[in-house]
Amino acid sequence: MLSGCSAGLRLLVPRRCVLLSRSVTSGNPGRAAAVDGVLSAFRSICGDDGVSLGETVREQHGKDESVHRCRPPDVVVFPRCVEEVSALAKLCHRHQLPIIPFGTGTGLEGGVGAVKGGVCFSLRNMDQILDLHPEDFDVTVEPGVTRKALNSYLRETGLWFPVDPGADASLCGMAATSASGTNAVRYGTMRENVMNLEVVLADGSVIHTAGRNRRPRYRFKALPVSVFRKTAAGYNLTNLFVGSEGTLGIITKTTLRLYGVPEEMVSAVCSFSSVQAAVDSTVQILQAGVPIARIEFLDEVMIDACNKFSSLSYPVSPTLFLEFHGSERSLEEQVNTTEDITQSNGGSDFQWARDAETRNRLWKARHDAWYAALAMRPGCKAYATDVCVPLSRLPHIIVETKEDLIESRLTGHIVGHVGDGNFHCLMVMDPSDQDELHRVHLFSQRLARRALAMDGTCTGEHGVGLGKRSLLCEEVGPSVIRVMQSLKDAIDPNNLMNPGKILL
Repeated sequence: MLSGCSAGLRLLVPRRCVLLSRSVTSGNPGRAAAVDGVLSAFRSICGDDGVSLGETVREQHGKDESVHRCRPPDVVVFPRCVEEVSALAKLCHRHQLPIIPFGTGTGLEGGVGAVKGGVCFSLRNMDQILDLHPEDFDVTVEPGVTRKALNSYLRETGLWFPVDPGADASLCGMAATSASGTNAVRYGTMRENVMNLEVVLADGSVIHTAGRNRRPRYRFKALPVSVFRKTAAGYNLTNLFVGSEGTLGIITKTTLRLYGVPEEMVSAVCSFSSVQAAVDSTVQILQAGVPIARIEFLDEVMIDACNKFSSLSYPVSPTLFLEFHGSERSLEEQVNTTEDITQSNGGSDFQWARDAETRNRLWKARHDAWYAALAMRPGCKAYATDVCVPLSRLPHIIVETKEDLIESRLTGHIVGHVGDGNFHCLMVMDPSDQDELHRVHLFSQRLARRALAMDGTCTGEHGVGLGKRSLLCEEVGPSVIRVMQSLKDAIDPNNLMNPGKILL
């Protein structure tokens, strides 16, 4: 057993035992033999209860929330510290076993499937919050820490971490997928909020992308000037690994930018007669310079589903959920400007959510949109896809997408973080209906290419994973793909890190 695990402030997350069986079930006899050959070494590193060959455990770690079929790994290991991750990776490297990092399994593009078998590194036991510097507005966490756990821990400090993808995802997993969410319009995505990463590479070596213990900053308007620090030292390796989806290394620590909890928060709901009016309002609000914290669009299909699932009673029409952060005086200015704009586009009077309980209920309904959509067709499955376009093209693409959904005879809901040009289509389908599956596939391809034709991207926050590899090539072109492949080959020459994802 390794003794190099560092001590730290451990969250109260119980460690669960995992099941063991005697042999590996694998479609590749050579790989099965290789795994069998290193099981005793795996157990010597992270203990008998830190290695699982159980079928149920492997299946749980071979799928995410996407429609991509489950592809379980040959074995799941549960390291407790970076030293164990490094030692396990060295064994995998020596025996040429693929490595698939696993956080909470909340991804939407098949990013955790073991397409070539191998070893899943489940990081839930690495659950320490380290090196909180409230005076510098930063904190370092291990991969088992989720965003809700961090914000609960920060509650008495007057600080919070605002990146909110909806699911209670692990923070290192959010860095790996470059997650975003409802607050991105004001606070940015993970790319703007990750300052440093500790990463274990395929050969087991450990690097710190900005240097060990470095906490460089870039100027960001929500922080006081006195804490700004910056760096021009070398390549930006941190952002190379943010969004790499586990294909370059295993993120074992991330240093994050924190923010002061706003003095005041208030939310509102505004309904419109048309999609065009709602999205036009969004663009105009941002063009007016309103520092809005959240601005979410729900079409009439989505708001109807949310009303039924979350026991709400909003008008069944295109709707904006809005939230404002700031001082009492600044909120008054933000709200007045926003109301003027929405009413000029035929929007309804605001329905307010001022107290924390009502606001939380509103945003929980938004975050439960996936389950609300599923509830509209019991027994069916949901497929989510997302795109992002320049703000000026947002009204056009959403209107065209609505028309395409109707013409394609699909049960589709549109919801999105329209403040940064990003929106999602949630389609509920019968998995046994091959014609419907085909129509969903064709629609998704058209949507992505529609976004590309408008100078946008095929994914604003879900990532590439398995589902959008060919679209990535269309988006960036073969020359950029060659550079990406060169980087992958240099860092992971044996293609052991999460193979089959991002690059074809």
